Amino acid sequence: MARGVRGKRAWLYSIILLHYPRHVAETVDVLITAPVIPAYAHPGDAGADLHSAEALTLAPGERATVATGVSIALPDGFAAFVVPRSGMASKHGITIVNSPGTVDAGYRGEIKVTLLNTDADAEYAVAVGDRIAQLIVMPVTRARFVAVDRLPGSVRGDGGFGSTGTAALARAAHDSDSNTSGGIA
Repeated sequence: MARGVRGKRAWLYSIILLHYPRHVAETVDVLITAPVIPAYAHPGDAGADLHSAEALTLAPGERATVATGVSIALPDGFAAFVVPRSGMASKHGITIVNSPGTVDAGYRGEIKVTLLNTDADAEYAVAVGDRIAQLIVMPVTRARFVAVDRLPGSVRGDGGFGSTGTAALARAAHDSDSNTSGGIA
């Protein structure tokens, strides 16, 4: 039985590798009006750093839209997502208001980042060239929406915010144990 499980895992892993290739052959043309080109800090990083093209100071609770000087031309079937830098968030309370910000393939304007200082006491200074966000480029699939009278059921159902928390998971596990303990399903 263990050999069968290992075989299934290897098969699943192969399918995942086929579906999610390690290296995407597409390239993205990046038009730059800033002195710093977005770059990946380390091999294997998902996000390329976006740098500020202007200096400013965010007061506690203040937000500002910050220029990056970066415009990109994405191929059809791709989108870019602007996401916060974890260090700025954890150390200084700086986040992005509309995260992730979506950059569609057809957009050719400058990518700007709306930063928010969530710190109640300290202001935050942004200098020209500071890394302020990350840009993640991904292939995207367009959905074909099919109107139906009713959606099929699911285990989660219409459970929304917080419905998969610890207590809900414990109830689901208990219900699952009750349904499988003895008897034929």
